[in-house]
Amino acid sequence: MDNILAYAMLCLTSIFTLANPLGTMPVLLTMTQGMNDKERSFIVKRATITAFIILIVFVFAGQFIFMFFGISTNGFRIAGGVIIFKIGYDMLQARYTHVKLKDDEIKTYANDISITPLGIPMLCGPGAIANAIVLMSDAHDITMKSVLIGSIAFIYILTYYILRASSRLFNFLGETGNNVMMRLMGLLLMVIAVECFVGGLKPILIDVIREGSV
Repeated sequence: MDNILAYAMLCLTSIFTLANPLGTMPVLLTMTQGMNDKERSFIVKRATITAFIILIVFVFAGQFIFMFFGISTNGFRIAGGVIIFKIGYDMLQARYTHVKLKDDEIKTYANDISITPLGIPMLCGPGAIANAIVLMSDAHDITMKSVLIGSIAFIYILTYYILRASSRLFNFLGETGNNVMMRLMGLLLMVIAVECFVGGLKPILIDVIREGSV
């Protein structure tokens, strides 16, 4: 039971931090400037559904991808740890999102920003995908798999409501409050990344040492 609770907490915290709805708020407000609440709500709904579907696809296709490309789970943990650490470092510097958009790009995306860039790669980027695949590889039974799927669904539902209330939340927290939240989430993400990296590196080093001693 304790293992399930610890796994659930890891799923919720890591997925929420990598989805990063708080960091997406200012970008959303900039890109939807001049839109009414109904139009903004539609965009947010479509973006969160897109991100959820993409992440679920990678969760279930992850093991197939490993087999198809001959990738080891431990190697993927190391690469995923590096990616997640970089995202966490950016957040620790209070950089709202790792996706950089120019004014002309915002105009280009204006017709359908819900899928790109909001859904992908902001709400579901490389870090979120890598994290979800690693979490799925750690899910050893149907209960843990259910916890992971439920956590993803819960986080994107929460993300939907956070982004719907983005204008009010952004005004309430202010720039200082957003920066503090971003730094705390970034620090948490860096710790998760280190655990992921070490978890992948340790078995590889043990195998190397065993082979060297033979």
